[in-house]
Amino acid sequence: MSILTTERLRLEPYAIAHLDGLNRMNADPEVMRFISGQPETREQTLAIIERIMVRWTELGYSWWSFVERESGEIVGAGCIQNLRRSESPQPDPACPLEIGWRLRRDRWHQGLASEAALAMTAFAFGTLHAPDLYAVCVPENLASSTVMKRLGMHDRGLDTWYGKEMATYSMTAAQWREREAQRA
Repeated sequence: MSILTTERLRLEPYAIAHLDGLNRMNADPEVMRFISGQPETREQTLAIIERIMVRWTELGYSWWSFVERESGEIVGAGCIQNLRRSESPQPDPACPLEIGWRLRRDRWHQGLASEAALAMTAFAFGTLHAPDLYAVCVPENLASSTVMKRLGMHDRGLDTWYGKEMATYSMTAAQWREREAQRA
């Protein structure tokens, strides 16, 4: 399991020790508005953590908790996972890899999502050797689509993922390498 670090964050694979911090974030209706539309209970968060821990073991990638290096608090979460056409919680290896993120509301608009997304993208293309990477959000989630564009992802229009019509963005490994060479 891979721990990633950025200037302000340590991305740690989901663990039971993250339960309180993840649940505090996922119980906020505003954080969950564009994800599930409903706040999570502590039991739901625990079940998700347990399922994600298995995925890390089986696949070598899944969800990270974003731990703020300065405070030690969980301030967000993000993933590299396989997209799914349906709402099933089971990964679909036939679908491309997806990057995703969410932040605690008090950490919105501070650049943390972009910072974490850069590290997760580097993991997807560097460690996993993904040929491409997708990101999806409900069309109204302008904050997430802004992060997707900042990453250099290209708008693919609307497509059906997780049983819903979603704004879909993607980039190839070659596009990522070219972008990284320009940033260096």
